[in-house]
Amino acid sequence: MPIGAISRLVGHRNTTVTETFYRKQLRPVILDGAEAMDQIFRDT
Repeated sequence: MPIGAISRLVGHRNTTVTETFYRKQLRPVILDGAEAMDQIFRDT
């Protein structure tokens, strides 16, 4: 999901605040999702 979309979703005026505070929180979630997708497609 683009950072701009996340910024708008949480009500930030620009992406600076979003990037500063959410990037570290989003990276593990994205990584977990990618690993889950790898597992799903590896098994098929």
